[in-house]
Amino acid sequence: MGTKAKLEYIWLDGYKPTQSLRSKTKVVEDFSGELEDVPGWGFDGSSTEQSPGNSSDLILKPVAIFEDPGRKNGFLVMTEVLNADSTPHESNGRAGIDDDDDDFWFGFEQEYCIWDNDNDSPIGFPADGFPRPQGPFYCSVGAANAVGREIVDEHLDLCLDAGLTIEGINAEVMMGQWEFQVFAKGAKRAGDETWVARYLLERTAERYGYSINLEPKPVKGDWNGSGMHANFSNNLLRTCGSQSVYDQICKSFEPVIAEHIAVYGADNDQRLTGAHETQSIDKFSYGVADRGASIRIGIATVDAGWKGWLEDRRPASNADPYKVAGQIVKTVKAASANIKA
Repeated sequence: MGTKAKLEYIWLDGYKPTQSLRSKTKVVEDFSGELEDVPGWGFDGSSTEQSPGNSSDLILKPVAIFEDPGRKNGFLVMTEVLNADSTPHESNGRAGIDDDDDDFWFGFEQEYCIWDNDNDSPIGFPADGFPRPQGPFYCSVGAANAVGREIVDEHLDLCLDAGLTIEGINAEVMMGQWEFQVFAKGAKRAGDETWVARYLLERTAERYGYSINLEPKPVKGDWNGSGMHANFSNNLLRTCGSQSVYDQICKSFEPVIAEHIAVYGADNDQRLTGAHETQSIDKFSYGVADRGASIRIGIATVDAGWKGWLEDRRPASNADPYKVAGQIVKTVKAASANIKA
């Protein structure tokens, strides 16, 4: 008998307005470890808000594979959901990304809260109220300020061992709030890696009896919300050396505010208020080093002679990175085609 491998198929369900992760395991024999050798699979879409019970079979199409460092002989398989006729299901945001040549590079800064379900609050919050005001917690060290580091470090190691291009972690502005950063060349690949990193984070917190809260405003009041800042570039932005080109691309986002906000996460109006390092949800602005703008142009891009990337600071922590990337690609492609150098 050959070696048995555990393939964990991961997909997004059909819940609205925010999709959730689902997964299940297939045991296969003598698996090569290659994506092309991962068999397609199916599932009951009537149990995930993706199909009616009288026609419930949907298809899982493998699109990316990673080693699963948390399980013996395990692999993580990111999949797209297809209808029975192999067309993309309406919940499948990945299929709508127009970046087949991987011209676009994305780096997602995923903020989140480690959530204490018993107290219904971020870990580190007292059971009967709030910690002292935020300020000391960002990039902090010490038990009075940084809570949950063992979970965050374990997650980082798992991501690295899985082969994800995770580029860093840090404690965020609110107690119990953290961030990781994922980068990939190719919009679809960036979405794959961000979703698998989210999956590993959920599974790690699960071992400690905690949940991961991706709400954009998990604690009301004078506390920072959680975002998923989208850093992006295409070949034009990486090579143009022109402030005029950057201005034209940034300005192209203003007429399509509604289209972007529609896929930037549910309840994002609670976060994009113009306070706590955000621009108001119904306004658009951009600027160099401006963390209160809709789009920030980093100093590193300017110092490199206007060769680099842009950061859209509006996506919420609960946004689908596939849909965020898809909308940014659409806007930037249209603008790039009309650039007047």
